[in-house]
Amino acid sequence: MSMHKAVGVSVDAMIEDLRTLVEVESPSRDADALTSSAEAVAAVIESRLGGQAELVESAAGPHVHWSAGGEPRVLILGHHDTVFPLGTLERRPFTVRDGHATGPGVFDMLGGLVQAVHGLASLDDLSGVEILVSADEEVGSRTSRALIEERALACGTVLVVEGAAEGGGLKTGRKGCGTFEVSIAGRASHAGLEPAAGVNALIEASHQVLAIAGLGRPETGTTVTPTVASAGTLDNVVPAEATVIVDVRVESADEAERIESAFAALAPRLDGAKITVRGGIGRPPMPESASAELFALAGHLLPGLEGRAVGGGSDGNFTAALGVPTLDGLGAVGGGAHADHEYLVIASMAERARLVAGLVDARRPSPAA
Repeated sequence: MSMHKAVGVSVDAMIEDLRTLVEVESPSRDADALTSSAEAVAAVIESRLGGQAELVESAAGPHVHWSAGGEPRVLILGHHDTVFPLGTLERRPFTVRDGHATGPGVFDMLGGLVQAVHGLASLDDLSGVEILVSADEEVGSRTSRALIEERALACGTVLVVEGAAEGGGLKTGRKGCGTFEVSIAGRASHAGLEPAAGVNALIEASHQVLAIAGLGRPETGTTVTPTVASAGTLDNVVPAEATVIVDVRVESADEAERIESAFAALAPRLDGAKITVRGGIGRPPMPESASAELFALAGHLLPGLEGRAVGGGSDGNFTAALGVPTLDGLGAVGGGAHADHEYLVIASMAERARLVAGLVDARRPSPAA
């Protein structure tokens, strides 16, 4: 096992490592692609920090775990899966131009991983530091959640290197989020000869969409948004089946309970229709109290930082819900997450790498008296 030696933060070296990761495409749910991506992430970590990164196999693809050894004290948390399908790189290759790096995943969140690794490489003492990079964050973290929670509790501090909030702010709070699938079973019949003999699942779905949309309470931060719907087979057949998918965001545990109870209580409006509900609020809210101490420390290290509560979820939701101090948005400064115009601001890379390093160094145990 090679030993770590502290080095300075080099933007050129970070860009080359970022290129390496971006050019190994890593769409969620593609286990083969994610295996290649995990190997690339592990190689970058090992080349910069020494030691050996473990590939933790899962049905979603390998998660990457690295530990410097010693009593756990800080967990650097990220993910290497992206939302972009294979072939995106050919259409939108990794490019550095006009102060920006572009390409699939540069902002969400490969840039944050690279910055964190290079920030850690600048420290003399990494004892107690761990890195965990999951393979399924973009699709709910179902195979990684238990490992994330285990390592978070062991380390006691979590730094999430997701992309920064707009303007470079840190993410001090997040809504809880989840997805519900409402399936409706009706009965098919000929739409011209005997429409009344059928039970129209599309009409039932229309009733349910309106009822579901009415569950939102924007004044308390709760949004309930039907996002995908499907129904029917042919233009002359009364639809026998329909499906509605709903995105939900909440700011409190009470609202999460209310929403889940409301979905469980959905009842059909048409005689003969049946409703089945799957899903739930998988990521609990991340309260701003979970980040308060770490955000104050970050503000001391980099005066002028802003903190923002945001609607999107991350794996930091899980760790904060456990009561583990968690600070999010420590990754790349940029924008366009999940979009073709995704970009990373190169001028901020070194500063953000040093911020992560400063936070890790500040969590070093005090010498024994």
